[in-house]
Amino acid sequence: MEALVIHAPHDLRLDHIADAPAPGPGHVRVAVSHGGICGSDLHYFQHGGFGTVRLREPMALGHEVSAIVTDIGAEVDGLLPGDRVAVNPSQPCGTCRYCLAGQANQCLDMRFNGSAMRFPHEQGLFRAALTLPAARVVRLSPDADLALAAMAEPLAVCLHAVRGAGALTGARVLVSGCGPIGCLTVAAARHAGAAQIIATDISASALKMAAQMGADQLIDLSQDPQGLQPLTDNKGQIDVAFECSGAPQAFAGVAQVVRAGGQLITVGLGPDVALPLTQIVTRELRIQGSFRFDAEFATAARLIDQGRINPRPLLTRVLPASQATEAFELAADKTRAMKVQIAFDAL
Repeated sequence: MEALVIHAPHDLRLDHIADAPAPGPGHVRVAVSHGGICGSDLHYFQHGGFGTVRLREPMALGHEVSAIVTDIGAEVDGLLPGDRVAVNPSQPCGTCRYCLAGQANQCLDMRFNGSAMRFPHEQGLFRAALTLPAARVVRLSPDADLALAAMAEPLAVCLHAVRGAGALTGARVLVSGCGPIGCLTVAAARHAGAAQIIATDISASALKMAAQMGADQLIDLSQDPQGLQPLTDNKGQIDVAFECSGAPQAFAGVAQVVRAGGQLITVGLGPDVALPLTQIVTRELRIQGSFRFDAEFATAARLIDQGRINPRPLLTRVLPASQATEAFELAADKTRAMKVQIAFDAL
């Protein structure tokens, strides 16, 4: 069968690999339908990795996929051939202190598809077929849109961030950075009952997308560098801010608008920042990181399947696996693309 394998920066190949094995007890085999290109996939494609994480062997990319069940092993309940599913790329050990404490996203022996953190690398999901534990797939409705279902993983990241903020009903929320994660955070905050959502970015097209996903007010900091200033009045006007860009200057600006006793949830990864300790201490700000997800994956898949959160506005284009390099180049151009997917149906 075929898989999309990165060999070196800009060396992405449709390689022939061994077929997915027949499923054993508790496992299923699925045919991959759609796969979304994530920021980490782009880092491998453009630079061969990020930070200290580097490709040391060819690796199949991808961790945002939907699929159709083709075979089921013994002891699998609730799934049948033909079922449409979202595939969870997260594989916590289930036995370490964090897994046992309900923090599986912090697992000490985590395996996450499409990651070069380990060696041998954890191969990704951009393959024609997969055999995996049945517990890692979420069954969808018979008519589920598999392009939308492939966005369950990034939505799960955002649901985890929103969950970390606690109750948002009636809250005034700010989302900084309106790429796919920022826009889905807008949608997740709206679903959680936020009364007002303000979105900030330096891209007009990204802000337009945030509006489609539910933002009430847009601030283009490239056109209005002082756009956050009114939100700093009276020790801050924002109950909860989600910083999704990872940009140090964005963190500094967002910290100024969170009200006394409010929360700043950091979602975007980036370089280390200098903490505004005076503001944090005197305004009693609560700063919390948010990393990946756990149970939120199944919730995300079902919210999309039920139409309660609709990520379709984010989908720029779907290209066949035979045009994978073109798909990655498009995804890397943020002036033209938000979320680009690859269709694997023809493999």
